[in-house]
Amino acid sequence: MSKLMRLEPYVEFAKKALMREATYRFDVFTTVASFAVRIYLLKMVWTALYARNAAPSELSLQAIITYSTVALLMGIVMDIDQTRALHDKLHDGSIATDFMKPIVVSLYFFADGTGEVLFHAVLLIPSLLIAVLLVHIVVPGPLALGAFFLSFGLGYLVGLFINFILNCTAFWTLEIHAVQLIVTWLTDLLGGELIPLVLFPAFLQPFAYALPFAAMFSTPLLIFVGQIPPERYAEAIGTQALWVVVLAGISAVMWRAGARRVVVQGG
Repeated sequence: MSKLMRLEPYVEFAKKALMREATYRFDVFTTVASFAVRIYLLKMVWTALYARNAAPSELSLQAIITYSTVALLMGIVMDIDQTRALHDKLHDGSIATDFMKPIVVSLYFFADGTGEVLFHAVLLIPSLLIAVLLVHIVVPGPLALGAFFLSFGLGYLVGLFINFILNCTAFWTLEIHAVQLIVTWLTDLLGGELIPLVLFPAFLQPFAYALPFAAMFSTPLLIFVGQIPPERYAEAIGTQALWVVVLAGISAVMWRAGARRVVVQGG
């Protein structure tokens, strides 16, 4: 059977990555503990702002606390660089040997990242329990909840391809740390993870919504808290799907060009 058709090796790669992550037990504790601290601090900050009448009128106190809590939960999975192994292998030159193995190298990187993401997805369970103890999360109805999960999945893919494109630039530059810092800052600022985009000045909102970062966090979160009504679900989710297609296409072009560069140069 062609190596393109066999999925077993990639399932094993994902399992090994999951077990690798599980060995770092202290990291598990710090991830959950830091989540608890951040959610408590955000609750205190928003409560203080609303008490001083310095709060935005677009979202109620309960809505903004729900927004921030769900954003932190999403971040446990979304903030992972799923394909950073690509950069690491390009940096130390070991990717040359990967191209000699009977595998699809790009799928190997995705499988490795999937294992890491699945492990962090498990951490959502204790984190959600902590969130329920610390704050009251307003859960939307079945339609909005279904749209949220669909939007969340598309947002995850947008983030995955953005990270993959960044890591692919290492084919030419080797070092991408500075660029990653800039993109992380832009994602935090313009993606809606920290501050809802509906709170931005009116003249900045069209610019922020036009970028792919908004498709990662802002769209699913605004669906969850009801800022995007059902009649706009198709438009919002369609925009996310469009970004997935565009970024996947860019990823494919960059991967082929980079892989060809490695093969032509003989590793």
